[in-house]
Amino acid sequence: MFKKIIKSYDYTIIITMVLLILFGLIMIYSASMVSAVQYYGEEHSDFFYKKQIKNILAAGFAFIVIALVPYKLFLNNKILVPMVFGSILVLGGIFFLGSVFGNAQSWYKFGTTSLQPAEFVKLSVIIYLSAIYSKKQAYINEFNRGVVPPLAYLVIVCALVTAQPDFGTAAIIFMIGATIILCSGMNGKNLFKLMLIGLGCIGLIVACMSLAGKSVFTEKQMARIFVFMDSPFAEDVVLKSGYHMSNSLIAIGSGGLQGLGLGQGVQKLGYLTDGHTDFIMAVIAEELGVFGVGFVIIGISYIVLRGIYTGLKCKDPFGSLLAIGISSMIGIQAFINIGGVSGLIPLTGVPVPFISYGGSSLLQLAIGMGILVNVSMFVKYERVYKNKEETVVEIPKKTTNRFARSNRSSY
Repeated sequence: MFKKIIKSYDYTIIITMVLLILFGLIMIYSASMVSAVQYYGEEHSDFFYKKQIKNILAAGFAFIVIALVPYKLFLNNKILVPMVFGSILVLGGIFFLGSVFGNAQSWYKFGTTSLQPAEFVKLSVIIYLSAIYSKKQAYINEFNRGVVPPLAYLVIVCALVTAQPDFGTAAIIFMIGATIILCSGMNGKNLFKLMLIGLGCIGLIVACMSLAGKSVFTEKQMARIFVFMDSPFAEDVVLKSGYHMSNSLIAIGSGGLQGLGLGQGVQKLGYLTDGHTDFIMAVIAEELGVFGVGFVIIGISYIVLRGIYTGLKCKDPFGSLLAIGISSMIGIQAFINIGGVSGLIPLTGVPVPFISYGGSSLLQLAIGMGILVNVSMFVKYERVYKNKEETVVEIPKKTTNRFARSNRSSY
C-alpha cells in the first residue's frame, strides 16, 4: 500500500516547484550581490544567497512533512479552531510587538530572523473556508446559515492586514477567499448578494474615513497609484515615487529577447535596491530576456493549472476547495507582482512565488504545496488503485466435477 501511495504523488508538480526554487536561488544571488554590500551594509555579497539556502532547507522539510500528512486531518476542530483564533491573535499582536519594514508594521523580529504572519494567514483562510463550506454543502444555499458565518473570519483578517498597512497582501487574501466562495457550490443569487454587501461595506468605509478627514491610502500608496495613472518617467515623478517603477521598466526594456546575460544586469547596481525581492522579475527580464521570464511564467502557470485540475477531479469537497484555493493563491500573487513590475497594475510589494527572496513566503508556499500534492495523491490513488481493488471479482477458471454433481443434485 505504501508503494502505491508513493507512486500516486504528482511528481510533475514537485519537479516544477524545485526547478523554480533553484532558478530563484540563482537569480537572488545575481540580483543581490551588489545591493547586499552597498545598500544593506553586509560584509559579503552572498549574504542573501546563503540565507535563502537556509530558507529552502526549512521549506523543504516542511513540504515533506505536510505532503505525508493526510489533508483531511485539517478538518479536525482541534487543529482548525486554534489555527483560526491563533492567526487573529498573531495579526493583532503585531501592532504592539511588530517591526516596521517598508512603511508597514508587518513583521516579528527574532534576532536576525524576521517572520511575516500575514503570509501564513493566507493558508489559514484557505483551510478554514474550505473546511467550513465543505461541511455546509447540505445547506450551502441558505444565506444566513450556510453563506454568511464563515465570512466573519475573512473580514477580520483582511481588516487587520489592511491596518498594518499592507493592501497588497490584504487584496490577495480577499481574492483567495472570493475564489473559494465562488467555487463553494452556492447559487448565483447568494453570490450576487455577497457582491452587493461587499461593495456597500467598501463604500461605507471610504465615506467614514473621508468624513473623519483621513485618507484610505497612505501617502506612499497614493503615490504608487499616481505613478500608475501617470507616467513613471515624468520629470517631477522619476526621482521620487516613480523611481523604482521607472528603473524596473528600463530593466525590462533593456533585456529584450535574449537578455544581457546572467549577472550582466545594470539596474541591480544600486538602481533597483529590491531586485532580489519585489523586483526580481525585472532583473530576470534584463539578464535573461523573454526566455527567463517565460520560464517563470510557464512554471507557475503549470502548477496553478495542475492544481485546479486536481481540484476539479477531487470528489471530496474539502480537498477540491483546498486545491483550488492554494492554486489561486499562487496565481493571484504571481499576477499582482508581475503586473506591478511591468506597469499593468499599481505596485503593491508582494513577492513572486518560489522566486523572490524571503523565508516566510517560501515556507508558507512549501506548506501549501505539501497540502496540494497530498490532495493530488489521494485523487490519483482512488482513481488508479482503490477503484481497481473494489472492482476486482475473482472468477474460478474451472468448476470441479464434485461441484457440478452437487449442483445437478440440487434440482
